[in-house]
Amino acid sequence: MSEPRILIYDVETTPIKAWVWQMYDADVVRMIEPSHMLCFAYKWLGEEETHVVSQRQFGRSWRRNMKDDRQLITELHKLFDEADIVVAHNGNTFDQKKARTRMAVNGLPAPSPFFQVDTLQVARKQFKFESNRLDALAQQLGFEGKIETGGFKLWEGCMAGDDESWDKMEEYNIQDIAVLEDLYLTLLNGGWIENHPNLSRISGRLEACPRCGGEGRMMKRGTAFTKTVEYQQYQCGHCNSYVRERKAGKGPRFV
Repeated sequence: MSEPRILIYDVETTPIKAWVWQMYDADVVRMIEPSHMLCFAYKWLGEEETHVVSQRQFGRSWRRNMKDDRQLITELHKLFDEADIVVAHNGNTFDQKKARTRMAVNGLPAPSPFFQVDTLQVARKQFKFESNRLDALAQQLGFEGKIETGGFKLWEGCMAGDDESWDKMEEYNIQDIAVLEDLYLTLLNGGWIENHPNLSRISGRLEACPRCGGEGRMMKRGTAFTKTVEYQQYQCGHCNSYVRERKAGKGPRFV
């Protein structure tokens, strides 16, 4: 029996370099250079330290060949292999697909299977906030938001090998993890992540809440129905989620 490993992560990439005919609604004539990974930050839920891994950490050659992100993406691949669940904002559309793309380009195999939680998809499904951007959600939910980057100049500075720009980028990336963790826990503990991976099954703690993994505070709350079956409904006193009791079979008590 072990605690689920929940990875909170965020990636930063370069833009695509291309020839275009016009500034807006760009008609791309030819791609010169595809996007690649600049850095990523991550934290394991329940641990104190937030880590950042960037191109400039890999020896002296990174300035000469920043397009080579193999060492960087290999580190992210190791984390995915270790994770039971990964959490990102817009992860299903951007972070996860970009990471997998760079893994494939660099000849890495698919990481071992894990579950994904995309806080952007949760926000879109459950709410009607004025904006679902990470910084906007943080401000509307009352916790600290993202760091100002100063715009595209920061990315230009990093691609030019400017150490000040890299310092700012890494600081920005780390703060994104703090904001993302606050958002994830707010959504989880508010009972808003309806399709959250079953933590009681992953941990082997069969009496635990399947949403948050909390134990000892499952309170009866009426009855839940499907088209053919009636179930005892419970509410978790830790995360406020509503779950139902399994009728029979091996495995976790609640689903």
